[in-house]
Amino acid sequence: MKIWVDADACPVVIKEILFRAAERTQTETILVANHAMRIPPSKYISRLQVSSGFDVADDEIVKRIAKGDLVITGDIPLASEVIDNGGQALNPRGELYTTENIRSILNVRDFMDTMRSSGVEMSGGPPPLSQTDRQNFANNLDRILAQNKAG
Repeated sequence: MKIWVDADACPVVIKEILFRAAERTQTETILVANHAMRIPPSKYISRLQVSSGFDVADDEIVKRIAKGDLVITGDIPLASEVIDNGGQALNPRGELYTTENIRSILNVRDFMDTMRSSGVEMSGGPPPLSQTDRQNFANNLDRILAQNKAG
C-alpha cells in the first residue's frame, strides 16, 4: 500500500502526521501538488509536482493509484474516483470515505454547490481543523496502516 496525498490543500499539521507515520511504518508516501513544497529527507516520502490546472493533481493521483492504496484528500469527487478504483480515501478531519457513504456525501456536496451557484447565501467554509479532527485523522490513519500490515 502507498499513501497518496492531495497536497495542494492538505493542512501542514496533517502532513506532519503523515510524515511521522510514513517513517514509523515504512510506508511509501507521495505528495502530489501543482507547486513546489518541502518534504523531510526520507526514503519513504516523495513529492510529485504536476502542472497547474483544474484537477491536474487529482487526475494524476487517480492515474497512479493501485487497489488498496490510501489517498488523503478533502476533495469529495476525487475520493469517489479513488473508491471506484479500489482505493481508500481519508479526509484531513479523519473521516474515512467508503463505498457505503461516498454517494450520500457526494450528493450533499453537489446539492450545496447547486445552492451556491443559484445565489443562495451560504455561510463560510468549514471550521478550522480542531485538535479532535487531528486526533481522529491520526487514529484512523493508524488503524488503516495497522490493517494493511496485518493483511
